Amino acid sequence: MASQHSLKSMGIKTVVTAPGSPRQNAIAERMIGSCRRECFDHIIVLNEEHLRQKLGEYVDYYHQRTHLGLAKDSPVHRPIQHKESGDVIVFPVLGGLHHRYKRAAA
Repeated sequence: MASQHSLKSMGIKTVVTAPGSPRQNAIAERMIGSCRRECFDHIIVLNEEHLRQKLGEYVDYYHQRTHLGLAKDSPVHRPIQHKESGDVIVFPVLGGLHHRYKRAAA
C-alpha cells in the first residue's frame, strides 16, 4: 500500500487497532464523529469527488474555528480583531451550513 510506504519513509510506525474497538483510537473516532455531526448528517453526498470536496471544505473550517480545548483559539492561530477594525463580514461555509466571520478593514 502506497500510504504505508509513505508513513514508513517518514519514520512513522503504524499501529493496527482491533476491529470494533473505538476506544483504542479515540482521536480518530472524535474527528469522524465531528465530521458526521457537523457536516455529513446535513449533506447528501453524490459521489466520491463530492465527498472529498465537502470533507476538504469541512477540515478547513474545522482548523480555523475556535475550540474550547484550545482556550477558544483555533489550531490555525489568527490575530484578535478589535471592534474598531470595521464591520463584520459573513462567509458561508459548506453552502451556509456553517459560517466564518471576519472584520473588514476600516
